[in-house]
Amino acid sequence: MLTMTSPLTDSGVEAALVKKLASLELTTVGELLRYVPRRYIRRGHLSESQRPEPGEWITVIGRVEKSDMISMKRRYGKFLKIVVNDGRARYEASFFNAHWIQSKMKPGTRVALAGTVKLFNNQIQLSHPDWMVMPDDDGIDVVGSPSLLNELQADEADAGGSKSGSTASPDDVANFSRDIIPMYPATKEVQTWEIWRAVRQVLADTIPAADPLTDQERTERHLITSDEAIHRIHLPDSLDDIDAARDRLKFDEALAIQTELARRRLSVVDETARPCSHVPGGLEDKLLATLPFQLTSGQKDVIAEIGEDLADEHPMNRLLQGEVGSGKTLVSLLAMLRVVDNGHQCAILAPTEVLAAQHYRTVMTMLGDLARAGELGAADGATRIGLLTGSLPTAAKRQVLLDAVTGEAGIVIGTHALLEEHVEFFDLGMVVVDEQHRFGVEQRDVLRGKGRDATRPHFLVMTATPIPRTVAMITFGDLDTSTMTELPRGRQPITTSVVQMGKQSWVDRTWARAGEEIDKGRQVYVVCTKIGDEQTNAKAAKKKGAKKADGPEPEDDTISVLDMADQLAGGPLAGRRIGILHGRLPADEKTDVMDAFTRGEIDVLVATTVIEVGVDVPNATMMVIVNAERFGVSQLHQLRGRVGRGQHAGLCLLMTSASEMGQSMERLRAVEGSTDGFELARVDLMQRREGDVLGSLQSGGKSSLSFLSLLDDTDVIADARQLAEEIVLADPELVAHQPLAELVQSILLPSRAGYLEKS
Repeated sequence: MLTMTSPLTDSGVEAALVKKLASLELTTVGELLRYVPRRYIRRGHLSESQRPEPGEWITVIGRVEKSDMISMKRRYGKFLKIVVNDGRARYEASFFNAHWIQSKMKPGTRVALAGTVKLFNNQIQLSHPDWMVMPDDDGIDVVGSPSLLNELQADEADAGGSKSGSTASPDDVANFSRDIIPMYPATKEVQTWEIWRAVRQVLADTIPAADPLTDQERTERHLITSDEAIHRIHLPDSLDDIDAARDRLKFDEALAIQTELARRRLSVVDETARPCSHVPGGLEDKLLATLPFQLTSGQKDVIAEIGEDLADEHPMNRLLQGEVGSGKTLVSLLAMLRVVDNGHQCAILAPTEVLAAQHYRTVMTMLGDLARAGELGAADGATRIGLLTGSLPTAAKRQVLLDAVTGEAGIVIGTHALLEEHVEFFDLGMVVVDEQHRFGVEQRDVLRGKGRDATRPHFLVMTATPIPRTVAMITFGDLDTSTMTELPRGRQPITTSVVQMGKQSWVDRTWARAGEEIDKGRQVYVVCTKIGDEQTNAKAAKKKGAKKADGPEPEDDTISVLDMADQLAGGPLAGRRIGILHGRLPADEKTDVMDAFTRGEIDVLVATTVIEVGVDVPNATMMVIVNAERFGVSQLHQLRGRVGRGQHAGLCLLMTSASEMGQSMERLRAVEGSTDGFELARVDLMQRREGDVLGSLQSGGKSSLSFLSLLDDTDVIADARQLAEEIVLADPELVAHQPLAELVQSILLPSRAGYLEKS
């Protein structure tokens, strides 16, 4: 008999199929049984699915409406074209050199097709898909006996055609007579019926696993056993079976994640940090005394929360999220000054040199003579601020490293250069990571290990990307969370409007409006999706022997930074001072451009998204985002947060060529209609189909959550979190909860568990 940990190579599943399943990362019995159907088909009902996207591999079950041999236009021969209706859409399928298939695909025949989606004139097409004739709805087996399958195989071999129509075994065909048929996420290498065949075989030979939940815990939540859930999800007898199985497996996913996070939170208790209490009359108080404004109530609340953490002998692990412009930088600076007042050092890790330089300028400006220790005119008790980036000149870099290791620098701001092995601190007491999602987990963990005498520095994560509560409970579930939604008093509103690029009068008015802002002494950002030297880089790569992609290159009608700058300089903004900023500029040139824009020496900055976060130029009042449909909702919200940061209101114009009725326009209208970053984050999550929240996979990749919805299952996640905390508090190593330990292992692959461990 098999267990959930048994390798599929020992399961009795034929070796060829085991090899195919490995391409789906299914190598054990447990992994296979947790590879669940995407949808189901009921006998007597046609399949239901959302409209597929181009390039997606789909399986369709429906009836043939038309079946015709069509002469080819550009070469001799004919191909078979059929139209299949699944009750929601019509699919065109083409088969070449396939006269013999036409006799099997007559109108009225029920068939299964599996292939890659193409769209032509808004019509879904499948070219030479895998296929199988299906049992009819009235119970008559159209395929007939197993001998007919053998006959099909012989026919195909004689015809020299694809054998894709013979991929279903007689056992597969017989099982399609069930009332409810599961349809699995399939690929070109392995079909849904092959996956189901392996699942059925393994289910029959697997010993029921012990349940991670007690009878009482299941009863309180009205859940079936885990073993029942696994059987019902693959072999349901009714729709109620599917619902009950989904409820249980959904809770299992939430419990596995929250258990791992609870263990992570508990491990912090065993770590030590240097307690940092408020020091009366220190740098923190001196900065507060110089501020020309009052802190918001939100800032005061978060400072109090951070203060309690810093005073503890265990390291702070806190996520600080806030709306664009809510004052997170000031809050983090006050926290760092408290640590410096206690005789320790702080580090700020930023994802780009542009953002690191902006943080340096901001901190230096806020602190003034409090940041000039050792210089003429420095305030009493002043500290020193260091900036460390990869492009820093050797002499300057050597000085910053010396200031860090001797303790002369109270705060060191840097990029990935901070993570290098030779970077040492005299006494690192706190780490601030800005925009954590832009760093790998190993990179972030390096700074955590730079504390003195085996102590851990306090850890503060900042993000201006609003995170829905359910996402935060999973991706940052081992961190305490502080949220700031209140904007500082005097912060100006931002007006956002969509500009259709197909209407030239609208485009002309956009640039005229930019000219008006400049005439008033203000500045403008223009954001583009690409730099414009991609073709040159592609040619260089080709010379180096890079393999050319198959098929024609897709057309790209987006406007680049370089092209846009040329168009504006020679057209609507001729005579204006136009600057260019993008990631491939030399570091010193990027710094010069940003400094010039900050000083008001550039009227229009045409840039890529390097200005997305952290850049603070109060005199910039207008932003034009070109080809805005190419950006996500949260990214657009981040970008427009660069304007309206001074005494004048901000204006953001979203230029787009998107169709008025398309999904891209829905995103843009959402941004146009709301300045609530948390609501827009929810919209973004809905449109991106949640993606993979446990690792680095982005939207469109294989999701690590099969049932748990980050949008809809807040209560389930919260319930699982509470139960996980109770269990882990009593049994940190899960010694007495081995079934739960196995559940965590089966749902969180080692790479994803590592992600949670180091997040």
